[in-house]
Amino acid sequence: MASYRTPLGRARGLGAAKHGVGAWIAERVTAVALVPLVLWAVFAGLRLAATDYYGAVEWLTSSMVNPVLMGLFIIVGFMHMHAGLRVVIEDYIEKHLTRAGLLLLNLFACSLIGALAVFSILKVALGGAY
Repeated sequence: MASYRTPLGRARGLGAAKHGVGAWIAERVTAVALVPLVLWAVFAGLRLAATDYYGAVEWLTSSMVNPVLMGLFIIVGFMHMHAGLRVVIEDYIEKHLTRAGLLLLNLFACSLIGALAVFSILKVALGGAY
């Protein structure tokens, strides 16, 4: 098999890190999963626009489908956002300490805000919102 590496690349032993494929696939899977969830969320948002607070609470507690889909929308959305921001940070931040700090901030912010959103949905769906 022919080697397509330059002599300098062979001497340094540089090549692909072999760890980006999993992240790339995860981004694509979350993007595909978001398509029907976003369509459902737009439909739900249009339907809820005509109601007040109590109508929204009633809609969320009327069946188990709505809170489950809302929770999935939040979880998959924050996973996709975290993966996308991670790629941006890794590609455009050159300083190692700054990159590490921003990657940690990205992880904690996405996790915290996503967990708070899911907790809020569960609280309303289980009857603690009145």
